[in-house]
Amino acid sequence: MTFRLLGPVEIVGRGPVDVGPPQRRSVMAALAVDAGRAVPLETLMRRVWGEEPPEGSRSALYAHVARIRQVLAATGGVRPPGLLRRGGGYVLDTDSDEVDLHRFHRLVADARRAGRSDADQVRMLREALDLWRGEPLTGLSGEWVSRMRDTWERQRLDAVTAWADAETAVGNHAVVIGRLPELIGEHPLVEPLVAALMRALYEAGRGSEALGCFAEVRKRLAEELGADPGTELRQIHRAILQGAYEPGRATAPPPAARPRSTPVLARLPLDVPAFTGREEELARLDKILAEGIGSPAVAVVSTLSGTAGVGKTAMAVHWAHRVADWFKDGQIYVNLHGFEPSRPPVTPAEALPRLLEALGVLPQHMPVSLEAQTGLYRSLLAGRRMLVMLDNARDAEQVRAFLPGSPGCFTLVTSRNRLSGLIALEGARSLVLDVLPAAECRRLLARRIGAERVMSEPLAVDEIVSRCARLPLALVIVAARAAIEPRLGLARLAAELRDAQASPDGLDSFGDEDTRADVRTVFSWSYGTLSPQAARMFRLLGVHPGPDIGVAAAASLAGLPVHSADRLLTVLADSCLATEYSRGRYVLHDLLRMYAAELAGTADAADETRAAHDRVFGHYLHSAHSADRMLDPHRDPIALPPVVPGVSPEHAADHGAALAWCTAEHQVLLAVVHRSGTATRAPDAPVWQLTRALSTFLQRRGHWSDWAAAQEAALDAALRSASPVGEADAHRGLGRAYTRLTRLDDALTHLARALDLHKALDDRTEVAHTHLDLARLHARRDACPEALACAQEALDQYTSLGHRAGQARALNAVGWYHAQLGDHRRCVELCGRALELFTELGVRDGQADTWDSLGYAHQHLGDHRRAADCYGNAVALFHSLGDRYFEADVLVHLGESHRAAGEAQAAQRAARSAADILDELGVPDSDGVRARLRRLGLPAGPARGDVRERQ
Repeated sequence: MTFRLLGPVEIVGRGPVDVGPPQRRSVMAALAVDAGRAVPLETLMRRVWGEEPPEGSRSALYAHVARIRQVLAATGGVRPPGLLRRGGGYVLDTDSDEVDLHRFHRLVADARRAGRSDADQVRMLREALDLWRGEPLTGLSGEWVSRMRDTWERQRLDAVTAWADAETAVGNHAVVIGRLPELIGEHPLVEPLVAALMRALYEAGRGSEALGCFAEVRKRLAEELGADPGTELRQIHRAILQGAYEPGRATAPPPAARPRSTPVLARLPLDVPAFTGREEELARLDKILAEGIGSPAVAVVSTLSGTAGVGKTAMAVHWAHRVADWFKDGQIYVNLHGFEPSRPPVTPAEALPRLLEALGVLPQHMPVSLEAQTGLYRSLLAGRRMLVMLDNARDAEQVRAFLPGSPGCFTLVTSRNRLSGLIALEGARSLVLDVLPAAECRRLLARRIGAERVMSEPLAVDEIVSRCARLPLALVIVAARAAIEPRLGLARLAAELRDAQASPDGLDSFGDEDTRADVRTVFSWSYGTLSPQAARMFRLLGVHPGPDIGVAAAASLAGLPVHSADRLLTVLADSCLATEYSRGRYVLHDLLRMYAAELAGTADAADETRAAHDRVFGHYLHSAHSADRMLDPHRDPIALPPVVPGVSPEHAADHGAALAWCTAEHQVLLAVVHRSGTATRAPDAPVWQLTRALSTFLQRRGHWSDWAAAQEAALDAALRSASPVGEADAHRGLGRAYTRLTRLDDALTHLARALDLHKALDDRTEVAHTHLDLARLHARRDACPEALACAQEALDQYTSLGHRAGQARALNAVGWYHAQLGDHRRCVELCGRALELFTELGVRDGQADTWDSLGYAHQHLGDHRRAADCYGNAVALFHSLGDRYFEADVLVHLGESHRAAGEAQAAQRAARSAADILDELGVPDSDGVRARLRRLGLPAGPARGDVRERQ
């Protein structure tokens, strides 16, 4: 008997068997996908009816199962397949090879095994592809069906590519050339198909047609995605042009052979010291990984769930370090804070820009929409072998945007919830952590305090294990106390736990239904052993906005010298009440943070808590302002409130240190802004000043959604506290952020309001700044006359104020808009004056932008050699600033100028340098730079937009 899913859902015995109506066929498909494995009842219902099955669906499912059993029994045969009830669900008891989907996977995997001859590969892949009879799951509908259909279709295309290459290798060019064009017509942007067709055409002696295929896909990619062909297609194209194509040889380097410039991410937290136990669960994860590696499936997803304190994160991090060597392109870690008591769960809009930045996406390329960010994230992971660890997820919906879509990637998700949606719709493999077995609990204690000590007091150890509810978090805290006080007997520790549990305080539960009172008992017992100073630090960590904290910030939080705070944090880490998850940065487990906040609300007076809030806000305000002055030394300073006694601000030594500090504190700073900006009382803290100090970093790193959200919080705070200065600054910042996000109507509303407020405050400098912001906004709307008028107004204001840095930027902007309107000579005059000012002030990024403007003007005046000189100066400055993308952008224009001047070799050198930089950066091109690197990298390109937005 055969079960068919790769087309209409059918059962074929001696002949086709009528399964029944579409809903019953959906049940059949949901079982056959996991043939031989139990499918939980809830999973079946979600696959058939979606995330919220309607009332009566359970009864309907039972009826469909009963009918399917009758159909299977009626087929006869020696041993007809059965439908068995097992493990809270049902299992289709048949060999997986009897399901066409699984047979397809096996054949493709067998074909790809090392040592297979080309002829064997052809035979196996032909048989695999012959199993397809049309659209998978024909006639069925629903979210799960759509996801499976898309996944299997991608697998089919991968198999078609492998088949085409195998047929080409044995000389069957004609069959490939006959079949692939139709498929490429259906999937015109699937580059591996085009590469396979190019190889077949070239080896059939039709090289010009192969080049035509490349030209066609390049055109489509540029028009539809604003991108260029990938590495493999470019290498085939170059090899054909140079006559260096070698049949049968891979054209793209394997991941291990990537250039050194490609970063290998290593973003995991520190491994758990002295990790013990969970051998069975670790082996299960190893098996899931091995099965994923051995099949042609898409990226494998595994969920690790269990109650709070059971050790999910510790085990996941330990396993990730254990298998890190397999993931040659690195590991990504994201804490989704799904159950954090002091903040809402992390949204994809918050996290995706940080992940894209880690993957090498420059701010200039950061997509605005969430859909585009998700697409870019998945395209960057395609072809890579990476581990993605998503820690502390609230639900399946929070996770989906972070799931890769290509083979080679493995996603591990931890959560207190089962995440049944991922299991049902994404085919995630589930692993549930229970409390530790008693034997493993004893081994954990022995590993941390010594086997001799554990063996000498077995009854005390048994009581400790019982009173810790066999939860690793509680056991680790007890072990830390025993290690700190080696002379303290384990019987004494057990007695203390017994007494703590007997007290009314010790029996109080806190948190959600997954949280055990026993854990709180251990917390209170361990907390009671701390010195008054360490106990106070622990309580104050509960009022810090999180998600983590550095030593200097902890010193300010507690109003202590840095060395004292460092010592107390070490004490808390030694007691396992805090974790040093990276060097010099500490984090509290969700339950410990909840407990610390509870203590702060009872043990500390409201005045002490408020003072701690004021100190930590002051710390971040003055530290961020110091970093901002390093990132943008020519920005207008603002008067900050005096440093509160007990605060120890951090001062970055240079630009690099400032950038590193902002990157490390990014999420903490946003949490401080939102907590201070959404307080129920009118805030004393000037939230707008902190947001202003963050804007340079957020703008330059492409965190525009974070920038807008922070400005919105600052505006709310300024309105509640009736601060017209803060309101004006927040409106202006929000207008600038919305401009970046292309919310242009909203941007205009806020910038207009900012202009009115700054005029009412008679702040002429800010009025000039706002006019320049409005110029950029109008340029985004393709309204260059209005942009020129606003830039000219800004120039007049700056000139009357004697504001030389602003005057230089406005001169450059006015000159640029004149050039956009066709007056290139006026651009040369104005930008020449801007260049003089920038040079006197030592503003190198301004000089680079202005040389670029001058090059553009001279190029359009026909003075190509002078244009080349200007572009060359801009290239040198951008290179010295480390701004590689703008260096490549200007190199393209330098090449165009050399070409127009008849200097072909210089033009080729510039184009080649630009291409090399873009290859090194390894990011998609949203500005069309690559589109100007066609024939020798040098066709004329369209007029550029306002690149001065980078300022």
